[in-house]
Amino acid sequence: MSLKDRMIARIARMGPMTLADYMAECLHDPQYGYYATRDPLGRRGDFITAPEISQMFGELVGLWLAQVWMDQGGGTVRLVELGPGRGTLMADVLRATRAVPGFHDAVELHLVEASPTLRAVQSEALASYDPQFHDSLGDVPEGPMLLIANEFFDALPIRQFQMNDAGDWQERQVGASDGALIWGLAPPAPLEVREGFKPGMIVETCAPAEAIAEEIGRRVAQGGAALIVDYGDWQSRGDTFQALENHAFADPLTHPGNADLTAHVAFEPIARAAQVQASALTPQGVFLERLGITARAQALAARLEGSALEAHVAAHRRLTHPDEMGTLFKVLALTPKGAPPPPALDPSDPPEPR
Repeated sequence: MSLKDRMIARIARMGPMTLADYMAECLHDPQYGYYATRDPLGRRGDFITAPEISQMFGELVGLWLAQVWMDQGGGTVRLVELGPGRGTLMADVLRATRAVPGFHDAVELHLVEASPTLRAVQSEALASYDPQFHDSLGDVPEGPMLLIANEFFDALPIRQFQMNDAGDWQERQVGASDGALIWGLAPPAPLEVREGFKPGMIVETCAPAEAIAEEIGRRVAQGGAALIVDYGDWQSRGDTFQALENHAFADPLTHPGNADLTAHVAFEPIARAAQVQASALTPQGVFLERLGITARAQALAARLEGSALEAHVAAHRRLTHPDEMGTLFKVLALTPKGAPPPPALDPSDPPEPR
């Protein structure tokens, strides 16, 4: 029985599924789940993340982490990544920080990864650094922490609510009809949201993101920092739920388990739940430019020619240009209250909603 058939049978027995339940099952089912059955990254997968585009991303993130560590006085620290992909980002981080005095002696490497397939890839990529694997952040030992979450929060299960003509909110659900999965709406229910919504509009919530942010904040308060990079905005902006299959958008209900399911990240609930010092929400391109990505790109370009040089120039553009990842992706840093401002990010509170 396929995952789709199993879902249809479940809906027949128990009624429609919330979008959060649907996402969780599609992505993490032990037998058919997207992340449990494949390596989704790279040109053979369904999407390419910033570390896979260019080594420059991970190098600059690594130096950012090392600077935060030095600014806070050094000392033993857990180096943690949530959803480390193929280990590419962490490998670049550790290579770039090799020359930072005392840094490698101070860090303990901890990877939070649910996928057995990706754990195997990460183990091979980072074998020389003796990574410790965990199912959740709560399993990482206590103590000061430097955490990276790059394209992690966008894959957490969301719920969607749509305003009806009477001004009430109805949750979008996944039902079944004639052997197909379909969208539906639950009966009206109360929902606390900001004013300014009109009938037909959709708001997204992500309880897992807030729970994880709360745990991140509790850990960061002990020392260190968290760097969160993802696509989204300060608040939820309508229906952003999407499926990617073979590097192209797909119907998210057609082939459950075969496509990556994501939604834009709302950073305000994350910053609020963490209850520590939050930076201004900053476009990825601005962040990388402030860290010196153009100078690094020029240094690397001097040793390249032909197609390799063309690919390098394209990678720099893709990471930083406003029409590529430069504006769509945002950066948020969380640090202890009273800690020095993190490099390349405005030390003030995040901007008010527009």
